[in-house]
Amino acid sequence: MASLKSGIIIGIATAGVAAAALAGNGVRFSPNDMGVHRLATTPISTATIFSPPPGAPLSFADIFEKVAPAVVSIEVTTHLTASELQGIPGFPIPNLTPRGEGDNGDGDGDDSGSGAKPHAPKAESQGSGFFISADGYLVTNNHVVENAEDIKVTLKDGRILPARVIGHDEATDLAVIKVEGNNFPFVDFENSALPRVGDWVIAIGNPYGLGNTATAGIVSAYGRDIGDSFVDFIQIDAPINRGNSGGPTFDIYGRVIGVNSQIFTPSGGSIGIGFAIPADVADNITKQLIAGGKISRGYMGANIQNVTPDVAASLGMGSRKGALVADLVPGGPADKAGVKPGDVVIGVNGHDVGSNTELTRLVAQSHNGDALHLTVLRDGKPREIDVRSGTRPSEQQLAANQNAGPGGQLIAPDAPVTQHPHVLGLTLGALDQGSRQRFSVPSDQSGAVVLGVKDSSDAGDKGLKAGDLIVRAGDTSVAAPSDVQTAVAAAKKEGRPSILLGVRRDGHNIFVPIKIEG
Repeated sequence: MASLKSGIIIGIATAGVAAAALAGNGVRFSPNDMGVHRLATTPISTATIFSPPPGAPLSFADIFEKVAPAVVSIEVTTHLTASELQGIPGFPIPNLTPRGEGDNGDGDGDDSGSGAKPHAPKAESQGSGFFISADGYLVTNNHVVENAEDIKVTLKDGRILPARVIGHDEATDLAVIKVEGNNFPFVDFENSALPRVGDWVIAIGNPYGLGNTATAGIVSAYGRDIGDSFVDFIQIDAPINRGNSGGPTFDIYGRVIGVNSQIFTPSGGSIGIGFAIPADVADNITKQLIAGGKISRGYMGANIQNVTPDVAASLGMGSRKGALVADLVPGGPADKAGVKPGDVVIGVNGHDVGSNTELTRLVAQSHNGDALHLTVLRDGKPREIDVRSGTRPSEQQLAANQNAGPGGQLIAPDAPVTQHPHVLGLTLGALDQGSRQRFSVPSDQSGAVVLGVKDSSDAGDKGLKAGDLIVRAGDTSVAAPSDVQTAVAAAKKEGRPSILLGVRRDGHNIFVPIKIEG
């Protein structure tokens, strides 16, 4: 789950079966209590039937009967790891050993009397999916079947069939699984004639283990960026809950317009804000998974961040948008082509770049060896750089690279031995042998080290701390504290309200706009 703000969470909608609570014995109202006046002399059979306005269906029953046979419930069995068990309060952590190891030699897994380590406990989860072909291919979410050891699919007619994973893509949270057989009912993706915001949609799935549940609502919005680099989600208000993950969202013609993936919730249950992966993304990814089992994406080897209004002001960009290059992978495509930290990418192959996620998606559409023609702002001036695209590493590899670095807890020195300049609420020091050792700074790295931060300063509010290394200030590379002072003075003279600092922390660069005091 990914945290948003104020305790509201984005939660993956998969979970085990929950008990259903039945309401009853509550307060009853007569029709008149509710402001409704029934004519006792009018037989129910001849009462006028409510007629909805044009465009609103009288019932979703016909749609459900048409498409529901293609929707399945998915049950997954896996084994919990020690790290996962540590997240369960009060759960004892066994001394885990791989399955099949440490038994008494008869191959049945019976370790009794052998002193062997116990197996990891099983975990079961549930989700949804749907057939996209008559020969048994189904679409679901990656998080539903990730690390699955056993997958069972329950069809609407009650049949339970074993399934295997054909391919999965963590970046879009999509997976394809398959059951053996033929003549399965299936549905099609709708890639072009999409419903408008406000049009009806219907979701079918397996919330809380309650298979073949249908809910209806409208398309609430398109293009929701909820932290995923490759998906502009569709927002719907048709209730989806844990267990709906991987199920389809249909339009009123029974065509799949999205794959339910996540919910926005403070409690874990539906509050009417759900997110579906658009059909065109799902169609493209699933075809690639069926064809080859894996997805290949372009890669330029750069860590990027959004150009916020504060960042734009510090760079003198006005209202222009783009993606700020915070750091480069040494020897990567962008590094080889001459891209530098602090560059702002505003275009790729003729397409304007409005955000960091937009840049990521544009680059990802390329293939290994393709030319990426970048338009960047450097020192306030546009320039063109051609980058030869590489192949994007797996999400696990990227995460490992992000976590790599010198590490270690950063603490302020006990006492300064020389005069240290104060600027932007920061106490800065030069990189000498002592500070390099104290803050684990490599010998080939230059900059000004942060020795202290004024709590009431903007730098303190933005999270700068002792041990951070200032490597860039505005358009200037920093080799000493005086470089920061000079850059701040120049920015103040130009009338800029803030200056963009390049900060190196744990082996990675980030850019932070800091207000100029006074």
